[in-house]
Amino acid sequence: MLLLHRAVVLRLQQACRYEITVTLQCAGNRRSEMTQVKEVKGLEWRTGAISTARWAGARLCDVLAQAGHQLCETEAHVCFEGLDSDPTGTAYGASIPLARAMDPEAEVLLAYEMNGQPLPRDHGFPVRVVVPGVVGARHVKWLGRVSVQPEESYSHWQRRDYKGFSPSVDWETVDFDSAPSIQELPVQSAITEPRDGETVESGEVTIKGYAWSGGGRAVIRVDVSLDGGLTWQVAKLDGEEQRPRKAWAWRLWQLKAPVPAGQKELNIVCKAVDDGYNVQPDTVAPIWNLRGVLSNAWHRVHVYVSP
Repeated sequence: MLLLHRAVVLRLQQACRYEITVTLQCAGNRRSEMTQVKEVKGLEWRTGAISTARWAGARLCDVLAQAGHQLCETEAHVCFEGLDSDPTGTAYGASIPLARAMDPEAEVLLAYEMNGQPLPRDHGFPVRVVVPGVVGARHVKWLGRVSVQPEESYSHWQRRDYKGFSPSVDWETVDFDSAPSIQELPVQSAITEPRDGETVESGEVTIKGYAWSGGGRAVIRVDVSLDGGLTWQVAKLDGEEQRPRKAWAWRLWQLKAPVPAGQKELNIVCKAVDDGYNVQPDTVAPIWNLRGVLSNAWHRVHVYVSP
């Protein structure tokens, strides 16, 4: 067990510094679209429960190796406990499999810097966990304790939250023990420009957005439609080409497309494809679940065209 008091934090900072760019996405990103199908419990996130930063810190695999842990503990989990707590005094906790934590290629960090600066208080000062390719709920902030346990964390947020279920399951029939905790997230994309309900100029429209997939799967294509999905155009992916299985950050994309003459409205849709050829589902209803997590259907915005 590692208690992250001041001396330990100083030792982390003196260890070999490792730096990576990682996107963090909440499991509830785009939850508001599930609410339109049927009520769910959770914050009404639209497309903004996701962000990207440059993180620096000590690799968790190095810290665990120095503590004497080995990969032979196949079923074990690394449990994280934050210094924050709920109204009952229970500290926030989560865990990831030891196999991921010990894998140098997974690049899990005990991060103490964000975008070249000491970790801000709101983002987990002095140390937080950064688990590339994994749901934001496992990136524990204000880290106070790290331990290796034979099972996953017994935290409420690991065992009784952040799990997906069939659309037929409700709060009276849900069995949280029947579903695994969310770790890697499915492929995702969203339109950030134009916004829903905006008016765009006739002639040509510029559409922008982000795309991301869990588990380090690279985004290889984003398809965009101006007519609700009847016809498609391929967007331009910005930035450098991503490394297979280590694509930890989103790809920003854009498309400049002519507006059909005389068109008064556009139903713009986007969908992303990752390097496993996973693609977003077309509608929300078949993936609806009572907590409103894993919402990754085609993203749609409706805009008006100025004459």
